[in-house]
Parts: sequence; C-alpha cells; structure tokens
Amino acid sequence: QVQLVESGGGLVQAGDSLRLSCAASGRTFSSYVMGWFRQTPGQKRELVANIRWSTGSTYYLGSVEGRFTISGDSAKNTVYLQMNSLKPEDTAVYYCAAISYFTLHEHGPESYDHWGQGTLVTVSS
Repeated sequence: QVQLVESGGGLVQAGDSLRLSCAASGRTFSSYVMGWFRQTPGQKRELVANIRWSTGSTYYLGSVEGRFTISGDSAKNTVYLQMNSLKPEDTAVYYCAAISYFTLHEHGPESYDHWGQGTLVTVSS
C-alpha cells in the first residue's frame, strides 16, 4: 500500500513562509502527477499546485501564483510546496496527492488516487 506523508505545516504570521514536504512510502509506485490541495471547513477541496513529471509543467491556483512554488523529485515521489508571503486566507488543511496512471484530467481531486493525511497551515493576521 502506498502512503503519502506530509510535513511542514504550522502556525505562522502573515507575510511569513512555510515549506511543505510530501514523501511516498510503502509499495513502490510511479506517479504521473503530484500536487497539493487545500480545504477549509465547509468548502470543497481545491487544487493549489501540481506538477506533471514527464513535461515538468506546473499549475498554480490564481491566488497563490507568484507566492507558492511546487518542486520535487519524480524518482522519489517526493514533492514540496514553498509558500511565501502567506496570507490569512491561505489558512487550510493542505493535502498531498498523486496520480499513478496516465490522464489529462489533473485538476480535480477525483483524478488523484493517492492522498496524504493532511497538514494544517494556520496564518494569523
């Protein structure tokens, strides 16, 4: 069984930075896409950023573009999210996720077949 384990969440002040990490463990698998989602109570899980390993192409949610950077190592199924200039509205549980099959549909959570347990990021004003 594949497990994605996140780390790096916490409580910070507005304007601070955090770096989230996600590493896969357990059964060996190959991911086509890895990404970060976030969710707040009562809201749908939204894609914050992802990366397609084969092309290196990345996607960012509009509200985080220019502040967040996704990176990683496809061979190790490891992905990072560098979050700078954090805002209170970035407060959420952040989830690491991976797609282990080929698909062009990489923006919706339904396409991701492996998930981490989530890490809480709280940004105070």
